[in-house]
Parts: sequence; structure tokens; C-alpha cells
Amino acid sequence: MWWDERVSARFRRNLQPTLTYWSVFFSFGLCIAFLGPTLLDLRCQTQSSLSQITWVFFSQQFCLLLGSCLGGVFKRTLSQSLFALFASSLAISLVFAIIPLCHNVVVLAVVMAVAGLAMGCIDTISNMQLVKIYQKDSAIFLQALHFFVGFGALLSPLIADPFLSDTNCILSNSTANASSNLPHIRKSLVPHHPGNLSHYDLPMKGMVVTRVSYAFWIMALINLPVPIAVFFLLYKERMVPCFNGSSHPLLSADELAMETRPVDKDELPTPGQRPHPAGGHDDLLSCCQSQNFRGASYTYFAVHITGALVLFMTDGIVGEYSGFVYSYAVEEPLAVVHKVAGYLPSLFWGFITLGRLISIPVSYRMKPATMVFINVIGVLITFLLLLIFSSSVVFLFVGTASLGLFLSSTFPSMLAYTEDILQYKGCATTVLVTGAGIGEMVLQLLVGSIIHDQGSYSFLVCGMIFGCLAFTFYAFLVFFHRMYPKPSAELDDASPDKAAVPGDTGQYQR
Repeated sequence: MWWDERVSARFRRNLQPTLTYWSVFFSFGLCIAFLGPTLLDLRCQTQSSLSQITWVFFSQQFCLLLGSCLGGVFKRTLSQSLFALFASSLAISLVFAIIPLCHNVVVLAVVMAVAGLAMGCIDTISNMQLVKIYQKDSAIFLQALHFFVGFGALLSPLIADPFLSDTNCILSNSTANASSNLPHIRKSLVPHHPGNLSHYDLPMKGMVVTRVSYAFWIMALINLPVPIAVFFLLYKERMVPCFNGSSHPLLSADELAMETRPVDKDELPTPGQRPHPAGGHDDLLSCCQSQNFRGASYTYFAVHITGALVLFMTDGIVGEYSGFVYSYAVEEPLAVVHKVAGYLPSLFWGFITLGRLISIPVSYRMKPATMVFINVIGVLITFLLLLIFSSSVVFLFVGTASLGLFLSSTFPSMLAYTEDILQYKGCATTVLVTGAGIGEMVLQLLVGSIIHDQGSYSFLVCGMIFGCLAFTFYAFLVFFHRMYPKPSAELDDASPDKAAVPGDTGQYQR
């Protein structure tokens, strides 16, 4: 294996939980990407207008953000985390199965809100648990985790595509000239911004002819092994009520010595010592309680805030670019034909997934701080070149692929870097996940309004501004990292009475 034996031993020790968290994030990706392509068929199914159906986007995104904020509530014990993941992944399968039965747009919005809550819990808990397991070695496993969400996000549109309507899926005597424009309408649909499509007359009453139900039932079956995998992990850890016996034996002395190297034997905790509980990783409400702030320096808060702001900008760029690159391409001065422009969002997400796959081995050799620096600089340069060559269709495709690569590893690298700074005792995971979710929702709405008022060129200008802000906040984070008090273990590595770092044994903590 291309990593060292210590990390390999830790991975083997935690193989089942690691694979389970990765599979749960695949479930997250499967659920996050299906709504855009299927929205027109869901409009037919619910016999609603374009403006009404786009509120389904909002219900999912808002509840995803809410679930991310509250996901840390379930971190207090491993059993709470696993039961929350089991319920969330099972809820996603049920949502896929129930969506074809929703013939009212309000009911559909409620169902998607449930899916959003489940996705938010998955997002926070999976990141949090991997960080708790691997700590200083978590970067590589976080990169793999986010590869699986990209893989799921690529798969669900491919599953849905054969079942999407090629013509108007509501047959009526009304104007039917929008049928030939359905691919254009489908690609242009962005949350809360169907205004540029208002001139298309789509009938709301008539006979519904859509086969999209089969796509959702297939996705429900594909996702079903995920809650089963979580249940098996609960069973292995003896947390299922019928099998709640004693826990599994601890690591052997040889494994423990290997995974904690270079700690000497004399530094290992004695059998009578109890491990300290892991600090931090609370839900957002618990993080804001005053007792958590006692004795904390200003740099403690600054690291949380600047880290969240970096992801607010970069995840916001992901949301606004994937949402509006098609609309930008089909308008002047590029005027790309609809069919060709439709490949741009797929190209963007494809290179995000490819970048996450490449980042798995790269993150083992490169520090998270360096990867984030390369990412934000790459985003800035790409937007600058897109502005310079704004009349080039070829460079729009090249820039879209480049932007996907540079944005791909930003979130997991930023999470690993911030947790390293805080020595796994802050609320970094919850704060960063929440900041990223807010950015993806807010910046997409902001850019949509600006494009509507100022024209398509402002799409790239906004991206450039957000990239500059991301780099600025990253520079502040590096500054506060240098100011942040170092742990005592780093102050005197040669001290014979130095305490071993608690919780960093590589053992799966119960």
C-alpha cells in the first residue's frame, strides 16, 4: 500500500466503520443531484407551475442546512451517531420510494424537507466520525469520503435520464410549443430563478404522461444497502437492543505500539487509567453555549470563523457555477447551442469527482494547508482567465474542467486543516459544514438576482469576487494559525514526562 504501515494498520482496524461512512456519503450524493434533472417531470406529476415547483429546491436546501446545524446533537455517543445515520440513510430510501406517490407540490416539498434533514445529519456526522477516528491522519479518508458524494451525484442523473420526458409530459389542448424547448428549460432551472423561462407556456392541467417514477424506485433500491450496512455496524458494535453485550476487545499490545509510534512503552496509559472524553464536535447550539468559551483565546473563535468563511465562498462558487454556467453559455456573447451547453454542468461535476479521486493519494503526501492554498489560487487564476477569454467557447469548457478540479478537494482539505489547528477540541466540523451549506444556498440566490439585473457577464465577475474573498479569508486563517497557542506536547518534544495525546490511538472510540 502507498501509505505507511501505521496508517494502513489504523485503516484495517477501522475498515468496517470507514467503509460504512463512505457508503452513507454515497447515499448523500445520490440524493443531492437528482432533483434538477427530474424537476420538470415532477412539475407534471404535481401539475404545478415552474415557480411553484422550484420551492421544492428551497425546502430541500433549507432543511439540509438545518440538519447540518443539528447533526452534532447525535455525536455524544457512538450509538447515537450510528442510529442517526441508520435513520437518515433509511429515510433517503423511503423518500425515493414515496416521491412517485406525491401528486401535490406541498406534499412533495415536505418529503424533500425530510430528505434535506437526513442529508444534513449525514453530512455532519460522517465528517465528524472520520475526524474522530483518524485525527491527524484524517485528510486522506476525508478526501475519499467526498469522492463518494461526487460519485453518487454523478450516478443519480444517469439513472434518471432514460426516464425523463422528451415531450411535454402533460397532454392538453393548450399551447404545446414548449415541448421542443424542454431540454433548454430543464438545464435552465435554478432554485428560485425560473423568471427567465416565464415566456414558455407549460400547461398545468391535462393527462400526465411521465415515467420518472421508475427512476426513483431504482434509486431507492440502489440506496437500500446503505442503511443495511449501518445496521451491520450497529450489530457488530453490539448496539442493537437485542445484542447489547459487552464491547469488543481492545487493540493488542503490538497493534497499539504500532499505531501510536513514536510513543514509548512507558508513555502508554495503564489499565487503570480512563481515556479523556473527546472534546469539541458539538452541535451548533451547544457550540454557542457560554461555558464552551471560558478561557478560549480570540484566535479560537477566529479559526472557526475564517475557516467557515473560506468554505462559505468556495462551496458558494460550486453552487452558483453549477447552477448558472448553462444559462451563461447560451446567452450572448457565447451563444452556445443548447445541446452543447448542456454538457457544461456535467463536465463541472465530472471533474469535481475526478479531482476528489486524484486527491486521495495526493493528500497523503501534501499537507491540507498546502492543498487549500493551491485550490484557492487555482480558482482565482481560472476565473481570471475565464474573464480574459470570455468570448471563447473552447476556454469556457477548459475553465469549467479546471474549476471543478481546483474546487474538488477544498472542503475535506479545509476541514482537516482546521481540525488540526484546533487539536480536535473545537466545533470545527459543525461550523464548517454549516458555513458551507449557507454559502451554497445564499450565493446561488445572490448571483441569480445579480445576473437578472446586470446581465450574464456578471456571472464570472461574481465568481472572481468570491474567489478573492476565499483567498483573503484563507490568508487570515493562516495568520490566526500562527497566533494559535500550540499544544504542550509540541512545546517540548524531548520532555520525558510528556503526556500522550488522548484519543489518538487509532482505536474506534465507543
